[in-house]
Order: sequence, then C-alpha cells, then structure tokens
Amino acid sequence: MTLTGLGLKFSSIVIQYAGGSLLLTTIFTALVVWVVGLAVPVTASYIICAVIAAPALINLGVPVFAAHMFIFYYAVLSEASPPTALSPFAAAAICKGNSYKTTLQTCKHVAPAILVPFMFVLDQSGVSLLFTASTNALEQADWMQLAWVSFTAVVGIIYLAGGLQGWFIEKTKIFERVIMVISGVALAYPSTEADLVGFIGVGVILVTQTIMHLKLNPRSS
Repeated sequence: MTLTGLGLKFSSIVIQYAGGSLLLTTIFTALVVWVVGLAVPVTASYIICAVIAAPALINLGVPVFAAHMFIFYYAVLSEASPPTALSPFAAAAICKGNSYKTTLQTCKHVAPAILVPFMFVLDQSGVSLLFTASTNALEQADWMQLAWVSFTAVVGIIYLAGGLQGWFIEKTKIFERVIMVISGVALAYPSTEADLVGFIGVGVILVTQTIMHLKLNPRSS
C-alpha cells in the first residue's frame, strides 16, 4: 500500500465508486476491513484500515469516533469470518470438531452482529448509540430518540438471529424466516420508514408463531 500509493488514494477511490453514497461507502469499507482481517491479526487490521479507510467515512460526514468504531468492530469480526476464521478453527481443534462446520455455525451466530456497526454511521440517531465522553454531548442528547433507536436495534437483532437460526417461539417456516430477516435488517436501520416495515413484519411473525404455538401446545392455552 505504501509503495503503490494506494493508502493515500483509497478514500477517494471508495467515494468515487460509491457515487457519494454513505451506505455504499460503508459496505465497501466493511469489505476492505474483512479482506485485510483475513491476513493479519485484529490490532494490525484496525491500524491499517484506520489509516486507509476511515477518511472515506469521515469525508462523508461520519463523526471520527463513529468511523473508527465501525472499523474496529469489523476488525474484531474478521476473527470469525471465513475462510481464515481463526477463532472457530482454534475452537474446533480444541474440542476435536469439524473445522468447517464449526466455522459455518459461527457465521450464523455472528451474522446479527454484522449489522451493528452500520447503526453507528448511517444516521445521527444511530451515532448516539455510542455515547461520547463529552459531558456537553450527553447533556444535549435526545434521550427519547436514543431509547427508541436502542429498542428497535435490539428487536431487529433478535429477529435477524431468529430468522437465520430458524427458530423463534417455535420452529419457523421458510416464509417466516424470510420475513424475520427482512424485518431485522429494516429495524436495524435507523429510519422511520424502515422501522414501519420492520414492525409490520414483527406483527405478522408474532401472530403466526403464536397460532402455531397454541396448536402444538393446546394445554398451555
């Protein structure tokens, strides 16, 4: 990166390919951190990407601390990302399990966490989730908005996890899993329209799962 000058040009390249879109920029940045994390440890991954990738997010208006937390979060997740997922491979070796099956299960478990960093950078309300060490910032924070964003984020992650694992109140069907994944992603995105779509899906799944639960457990009703 030093010899080719890529480190100095990376931010402008990402913004150009993303067309100035913050969402695409965050996706490209996440992919870069993931690729770098395949070859180097977490600390080195963060240091490298903080230098070459963070400026792209900062240039689009993301607060510095949020941009760095986004990169740090994905640098940590690289430990569980295939194909060189060091953590599940080490765990499989210790318990004498199948390395590749362990890695696939790990991916399913950490998938909801992949959405969390996007909450930090896509909207100001999402940035509020990080809090800051500044007393003035905490005094000026909109606590109602912060509570709402935290609530929708928690519900979204629960639904995304349920959709990926195939279980909620009872074992879920294919169409329920699809709705849960869509609802989880929508609720994780800090937007009124996305929240509306997400809670419609939440209501549908609660109804279908409750009906199924009552059919399978008539005595409990």
